[in-house]
Amino acid sequence: MKDWTGNKKSAYATLGASNHSELERETNDYYATDPKALEIFLDKIEEDGIKLHKNIWECACGEGHLSKVLESKGYDVISTDLINRGYGNGIVNFLMFESIILYAGDILTNPPYKYAKEFVETALELQEEGYYTIMFLKIQFLEGQARQELFKRYPPKYVYVNSKRQVCAKNGDFDKYANGTGTAICYCWFVWQKGFTGEPIIRWI
Repeated sequence: MKDWTGNKKSAYATLGASNHSELERETNDYYATDPKALEIFLDKIEEDGIKLHKNIWECACGEGHLSKVLESKGYDVISTDLINRGYGNGIVNFLMFESIILYAGDILTNPPYKYAKEFVETALELQEEGYYTIMFLKIQFLEGQARQELFKRYPPKYVYVNSKRQVCAKNGDFDKYANGTGTAICYCWFVWQKGFTGEPIIRWI
């Protein structure tokens, strides 16, 4: 794999698809989201009358755990990742798309937590009005001065809190959790809609 060069954002070339603690991290930060977490979320927002758009970009797709769920629901999915893991288009640095294109579609992913703020900003800056940016993030993403400035500029429309702990598996190895072993991390689905300026609504799954 070659890193991106000659761009101010090439420092992000070690990104993968992750939301995991710093302890014993996978080399390229690859921690896959349990597809069931997305299935539960999609069922919940359907109950709440929230309709995603037909086109969805999964910009840190890993091995396609989230993309496959979206495709099974009939969405037209673009799947990219910085690392080629045999699914979608690899060696694509999402953070380099800022101000380059204007995307008419929703963006949904589990971004590398260390760069989650940059993923959110990039997604919202390249989207057209009215489309959703949806990120699977730790509840601690609500904290921090830098993120407070992000929320002032781009307040999320909804935050869906998982009442039951969800799993992000190192190297996509979900077999380690087959015996019911869970995680101490609380994950949420943060939902932005480009152009929204109101107060966020907190809901529970």
